Amino acid sequence: MSEQPWTIESIRDALGNPALAQRFLSEINGAPAHELLQVFAKWERVAKDTLAAVERGREIAAAEARGEEPTADWTDATDRVLADAERIRTRGAA
Repeated sequence: MSEQPWTIESIRDALGNPALAQRFLSEINGAPAHELLQVFAKWERVAKDTLAAVERGREIAAAEARGEEPTADWTDATDRVLADAERIRTRGAA
């Protein structure tokens, strides 16, 4: 989604996970008219972040397959990701 404008369909597809996509659709369909843009923008950000993470993961996997050692900018974000996931589960939002 580099050049094309984001749509409900493209956000749903970018989320990848069916449960997350369903959550997005539920929120966007249930939002009052005056909140639609805010809900759309939130999920657009989530979709962009998801695609960026997938791309970064592919880059790291390709580098590892070539036998390259992780560089300084390849930080292990496991603890941060787990903390973020817990925070998201606690507040119940994406």
